[in-house]
Amino acid sequence: MKRAWRWLPVTAVVILLDQLSKAWIVRHFSFDESVAVLPMLNVTLRFNTGAAFSVLADASGWQRWLFAGLAVAVSCGIVAWLYRLDAGTQWLLALGLSLILAGALGNLIDRVSLGHVIDFVDVHWKDVHFPAFNVADSAITVGAILMLLDAWIVGRHRGG
Repeated sequence: MKRAWRWLPVTAVVILLDQLSKAWIVRHFSFDESVAVLPMLNVTLRFNTGAAFSVLADASGWQRWLFAGLAVAVSCGIVAWLYRLDAGTQWLLALGLSLILAGALGNLIDRVSLGHVIDFVDVHWKDVHFPAFNVADSAITVGAILMLLDAWIVGRHRGG
């Protein structure tokens, strides 16, 4: 059996892309500076001290270490899960987990080194803005979708 942790280079590439994109944004944008890219898409530098959708962003600082600890725990669990998967037959699940791992670690790097996560993708409809996100957040979302797709495919093959 080929271990699915062979997908870890995907994780490394996504982390690199995440960190490079954040470094570029921080170098070229001031906080809250916004540039329209498409009618519903801006690049806007934001800092998020909370979790997804800025949950707990207004807390006193303890959330930094809570979310960092959760990211470490989830990452360890994903690596263990990848070790048990067969890279040949469970490649879709392995890819999804590798993307989620990349997102968790990409945001963990920010959270530990900066005290906040750098976000910059600003999707909106007129004056209604979706919470800003980044490459790591996108990797988590795509990874979760791949995991759901894998579960759906496996369920169909089992007759469920």
